[in-house]
Amino acid sequence: MLSRNRAMLRQFGRAAMALTISAGLAVPAAADGLRLQAKSGKSRLAQFERQTRLMDSRLAGQYQQSARLRPGGTSTKSVVELDLPTAVPAYNGNRRSQYLPHARAMARKHGIPEDLFLRLVQQESGWNPSARSHKGARGLAQLMPGTAAKLGVDPNDPIQNLEGGARYLRMMYNTFGNWRLALAAYNAGPAAVAKYGGVPPYRETRNYVRIIHGS
Repeated sequence: MLSRNRAMLRQFGRAAMALTISAGLAVPAAADGLRLQAKSGKSRLAQFERQTRLMDSRLAGQYQQSARLRPGGTSTKSVVELDLPTAVPAYNGNRRSQYLPHARAMARKHGIPEDLFLRLVQQESGWNPSARSHKGARGLAQLMPGTAAKLGVDPNDPIQNLEGGARYLRMMYNTFGNWRLALAAYNAGPAAVAKYGGVPPYRETRNYVRIIHGS
């Protein structure tokens, strides 16, 4: 009976020792697993941060390379004015001009609100195809010779003048995403709009935008 008890005690001791050793080995293994998971998580976080920095740097580079938004090649001030859904007032100017249908067609061609473009032509030249400003702008849409040359149109041809004016206005809209700012850029130049981050504080330009856009 005594020998049987001693044998049972020896078996119990061996089992306890085995359990202790197993537990001792399992704890470092579990810790290693946690460390591996933490390391893996940190690796994914670091990869995400690298991708984010890369995206930010690419966007910054693309923005800084935009000549239209960098007057003089130095400023990187963003234009933040929003284009609110304000209806352009209906055109109520000269309706007898033979060029009115052509102006409407050019507005539709370049995705410009018709009333907006008609009001622009009314303000620029009063529908006089021979109009010239003291700065040298010509024709119905008052294109500067240099701008007309870049657009590949003849400013002295009324139809081409309207084509150039509509195309240039659309270019300004594509640049600034806002008809008020597009009008301001048409009048004062895109560099001035980029410089001030909105409609420049010029009386002429502010009146120009208000008369044509209505706000």
